[in-house]
Amino acid sequence: MIHPRIDQLLENVNERYALVIVAAKRARQINNYHHQLGEGTFDENPPPLVESRSKNYLTMALEEIAEGKIKYKYK
Repeated sequence: MIHPRIDQLLENVNERYALVIVAAKRARQINNYHHQLGEGTFDENPPPLVESRSKNYLTMALEEIAEGKIKYKYK
């Protein structure tokens, strides 16, 4: 079973395409945050916004979206 479920994710993001883009971008930010821990610079990449059992950055990003911690808008 995939967690979080797609129907939970689509409550916070309108389209599947937008979900993929938002999740990938946030996963990259989390990855960059973890790589910058040793350097002490956290300017552009905020830490994960949820407690996760997973070490997978994409799963962390999807959990943040499911909980409504990530907002996006089209320009």
